[in-house]
Amino acid sequence: MSAQLAAGTYRCRDVSKSVAAAVGAGVTWIDTAPNYDSGAAEAALRQVLDTCPQVRVSTKVGFVPDSDRRVARDEGILRYGHAQGHCLTRPYISWQLTRSSVRLGRIPDLVFVHNPEHGRTNRTDLSRTLTETFEELEGAADAGRIGGYGVATWAGLSSGMFTVPGLTELAETVGGPHHHFRAVQFPVSLLHLAVVADALDGHGALAEAQEAGLEVFASAPLGGGELLGAMTEELVRVIDSEASPAQAALLVALSAPGVSRVLLSASTPAHWADARGALARGSLPPDRLRKVVDVLGT
Repeated sequence: MSAQLAAGTYRCRDVSKSVAAAVGAGVTWIDTAPNYDSGAAEAALRQVLDTCPQVRVSTKVGFVPDSDRRVARDEGILRYGHAQGHCLTRPYISWQLTRSSVRLGRIPDLVFVHNPEHGRTNRTDLSRTLTETFEELEGAADAGRIGGYGVATWAGLSSGMFTVPGLTELAETVGGPHHHFRAVQFPVSLLHLAVVADALDGHGALAEAQEAGLEVFASAPLGGGELLGAMTEELVRVIDSEASPAQAALLVALSAPGVSRVLLSASTPAHWADARGALARGSLPPDRLRKVVDVLGT
């Protein structure tokens, strides 16, 4: 199995405790964002990151934490009178990168553009925004302020607002052949099987990312916990009769072609031990994944 588990922090009730459990289980990548845990997630990671230099970290730019909005307005980074729940202007990105590095206590290995499709229906406007965003992030990478960057999306790829080849082409246009565009992040799970079905047929976002040499961070592999209550005995048997329900759900994301890391927001050592058990079971063969797609549809 080439995919690995990574610690997500989106739904963590206690980020420090959850991430400590993840690192204790051998996880070496943590994904966060400035707006997670009401704006406290990045700072909550610092102690773990300070004591575990081998652990890598990714954060995001885009959503403006409530706790930062007033400061950003007072400093002239955000304009008063505008809804600024999400912002991808170059001044805001630069400002947020500095704050994230201070909170994390280190330079982030990756910075994801967080749901760039948010609030946008015009592809031309989105393309212009992404161009300016990539320009700012390329400059930050050249200056050593970040290790690289990517795009984290919930629906931008599935809705056709942008494509993996389009993002790669943009990065090459902005940053040249040695650009710093490294990864994409999007949902891969039993609730998002279309992307898996496409990958099994050699096309779609997963196949395109693999062809471009991008890392893929699979988000929401358990559907935000929703899948755990939907894992019937029959479904578990279709996937892996010897797996636990959580392991069976995770195996689908871990086995999807092209996935590099699966983001899991598990909170206890027991949960991480169960997740590690999914890794130990090895990848599901393509014919098993196809059967899952046939049973559940896309």
